[in-house]
Amino acid sequence: MLKTASAITPLPTGHAEGVSNDEFRAAMSRLAAGVVLVTAQEPPLDPDDPQAPGGEDVGMTATAFVSVSLDPPLVLVSLREGSRMDDLLAEQPLWAVSVLTESQRHIAGRFAMKGRISDRLLFEDIPCVRGEATGAPLVGGALATLECRTEQRVTAGDHTLVIGRVLTAQAPVAEGGPLMYFRGRYRQLD
Repeated sequence: MLKTASAITPLPTGHAEGVSNDEFRAAMSRLAAGVVLVTAQEPPLDPDDPQAPGGEDVGMTATAFVSVSLDPPLVLVSLREGSRMDDLLAEQPLWAVSVLTESQRHIAGRFAMKGRISDRLLFEDIPCVRGEATGAPLVGGALATLECRTEQRVTAGDHTLVIGRVLTAQAPVAEGGPLMYFRGRYRQLD
């Protein structure tokens, strides 16, 4: 007997039957990903008062970063919903990405720590330049840097997908290969 549309049970939300968090995480850990540092500058506490303290630089390590479109140039980064970067990019549309080299593993680890110290201290000894289009820190020696303006935010499960229009893109001469993330660890290409 054929089922009619009204007799079809809707798909459950959440995990598919039989797929646990650990199983999903293990399967996805087999996908190698490049490692980037996403940065933005918090707006000043009081933009109308020139004497008010400026906003703090914020950074976050990400492996879910991809090119979306060439025309117009768009990229996408996935942020954990409610994270500091997610909250900041909900109000600040300008941000930047530095594609890290294999020798910049310490930077990736520093900005991926849970319960970390203030971002101001994390940036302290990292060579950075301020992006001309965004004001966000760009890591010196990175394989590439991009400055972006948020075009769209999409809620996807427990993450926010932020699609940004690329305002500037630089690929300076950098030493070494890309920093990769595979099977839960930072790696380098052999």
